[in-house]
Amino acid sequence: MAAGRPQLTLAELAAAVAERSGGRLAAAIDGDGDRYIDAVAPLESAGPSHLTFLANVRYRNAVATTRAGAVVLTAADHAALQPATSVVVCEQPYAWFAFAAQVLNPVAQHTPGIDPTARIDPDAKIGADVWVGPGAVVEAGTDVGVGCRIEASSYVGSGVRIGANTRLYPGVRVLDECSLGARCVVHSGAVIGADGFGFAPFAGAWIKIPQTGRVIIGADVEIGANTTIDRGAIDDTIIEEGVKLDNLIQVGHNVRIGAHSALAACVGISGSTTIGKRCMIGGEVGIAGHLAICDDVVITGFSMVSRSITRPGVYSGGFPVEEANTWRRLVARFKRSDSLVTRLKRLERAAGAAPDQEEDDD
Repeated sequence: MAAGRPQLTLAELAAAVAERSGGRLAAAIDGDGDRYIDAVAPLESAGPSHLTFLANVRYRNAVATTRAGAVVLTAADHAALQPATSVVVCEQPYAWFAFAAQVLNPVAQHTPGIDPTARIDPDAKIGADVWVGPGAVVEAGTDVGVGCRIEASSYVGSGVRIGANTRLYPGVRVLDECSLGARCVVHSGAVIGADGFGFAPFAGAWIKIPQTGRVIIGADVEIGANTTIDRGAIDDTIIEEGVKLDNLIQVGHNVRIGAHSALAACVGISGSTTIGKRCMIGGEVGIAGHLAICDDVVITGFSMVSRSITRPGVYSGGFPVEEANTWRRLVARFKRSDSLVTRLKRLERAAGAAPDQEEDDD
């Protein structure tokens, strides 16, 4: 067992998950509830003191051979697979496993205080039980809530508001007048509140438009490494509560992301776009500006979004990878599609057939 990691019986772990989830994850144990569990692991490599789970049908065969001390399964999978180990029967195995992993991997507690090399402006307000690490800077008028952790070399600009128990990893930048809610996590290299990309053309050159808005971030938001969230041009850029942003995401000025949406790495969102609640956006999706995406939309990876989406559902765009010669032929055919449509219309008119109504191109 790793130093500092709790060792619990499976029954104790189930009770801890029930408490942490507010009783929302009902589960039953089939097997040895007194077996000690001290870590989580994949099905294939798990050992007798490990907890594992099945959430993807691709790995069903591994359930029969897993050496894990316990596996989390739905009732249907438990009945069908009958693993030779203890089973936590739960209708949301992935969520149960996530809570269990939190219990088994508690966040290390920091010792409150301010490192001697940190620079805190006398006009900043620092709450109780806050840690400010080496080389960190907190400017005037900033309010840092109770229990926050501002790690080494992070910068917090003037007039910033940081809610209780928020953690800034080393090298985070939160610029002037921005706001983070309680229990946020911001990973290294993230920049919150840089100027948005606002320039007006004039006489063959570009005139900078002052970016006078803020970034307002709700509670329980996690922001990945090297993600950038631009301040609003006039109004604010808003990230609602519970949003999860992966690494290397670009959020343009005046974007709004609805509560509990999750965006994977390298998503790019142009300015003034609104994304609804509970959306899931795959890696390297590009979203054009001034669009609206409604609640409960899933956009698969590498898609290009150039129009608003008004109905919940799963959306995809872009061509999947092909062998190079096949790809070239497909592109050539695509480029000829307009001329082929024109020829088809001529043939339909000549035959007296009414062509199908086409959608507008814009």
